[in-house]
Amino acid sequence: MGTLTINLSAITGNFKKIQGVAASNCAVAAVVKANAYGCGTAAVASALHKAGADKFFIATLTEGLELRTIVGKNPDIYMLNGFDPAHADLYTEENIRPVLNSVGEIEAYSKLASQKGEALPAILHIDTGMNRLGLEKQDVTMLADQSEKLGGIDVQYVMSHFACSDEKNHPMNESQYDVFREAVKAFPNVPQSLANSSGIFRSPDYHFDLVRPGMCLYGLNPTPETYNPMVSAVSLGVEVLQVKDAKAGETCGYNATHCFENNAKLAIVSMGYADGFLRELSNKGALYCKGHRCPVRGRVSMDLTIVDLSEVPENDLPKPGDMLEVLGEHQSADDIAADCGTIGYEIFTSLSRRYQRVYKD
Repeated sequence: MGTLTINLSAITGNFKKIQGVAASNCAVAAVVKANAYGCGTAAVASALHKAGADKFFIATLTEGLELRTIVGKNPDIYMLNGFDPAHADLYTEENIRPVLNSVGEIEAYSKLASQKGEALPAILHIDTGMNRLGLEKQDVTMLADQSEKLGGIDVQYVMSHFACSDEKNHPMNESQYDVFREAVKAFPNVPQSLANSSGIFRSPDYHFDLVRPGMCLYGLNPTPETYNPMVSAVSLGVEVLQVKDAKAGETCGYNATHCFENNAKLAIVSMGYADGFLRELSNKGALYCKGHRCPVRGRVSMDLTIVDLSEVPENDLPKPGDMLEVLGEHQSADDIAADCGTIGYEIFTSLSRRYQRVYKD
């Protein structure tokens, strides 16, 4: 069907590049949520751990429990989506450290610490303008005045998250930085973390004590206005199932959304929106055959996509069983994302488990 090749050396090389970019006193964590951005948590986290990563971020408790079995007992695992008292024992038994996003979570976690009779590690998350998860300004003020609310909590970092760091000159980057610097005064001597992948490359001022690269580890571009400083880590080829000819005036695919002006040679490939090749790519974007661009024609189906081979020289035409490039030398996830109006994150995290995953090191 399709072969998804993950270059683990590229991922660990990208991690080491971030270590080189970050300030000397700044730690580098690895974000491996969403099945390591579609690349496979087991292989990716193992490689990163061997390369020196000792702090990981995931989104859910299930991800955290899986990651603990992969990296062992020593690395710090932080869970972005907060603390769920219904599964309190799992946090302490498996040393999953929650990112506390609300006063209610802080109260519940402090209560757990009291029950356990020990200080429990966590991160405090401050909302600096994204209006997503995080403590509000009044919450920070209250905690500064009533520090006993944090009783039993070993606050390891205070963090926030950029909303627009992928846009180099967006004014919100500096405004969030200013809000964060003011807010952390409520927690003196506590290490701080603000920068995600793009934030790392915007300013060393944003690094603080810990940076949290995610998408750039996998080769997506953290500075989309210019060249990609990271090494591509993912390639994908899909199998041609059938080659056929279409006549001028004929249509193809569901709802006949493409009509051929001229005779055309087509390849039907084993990939569709169930595999992460988004339906928005219907009549947009392309695959590549030996470096030749093959535009998508008609609607992307659940399991199949039709591409036009008309510009491929006769000697390079594929046969059933041959592979066409989806991701690779001629096309990145960011390129595909641009074709369908999304971001590379969505392309990677949509990659199907039906692909055969091959890991190179």
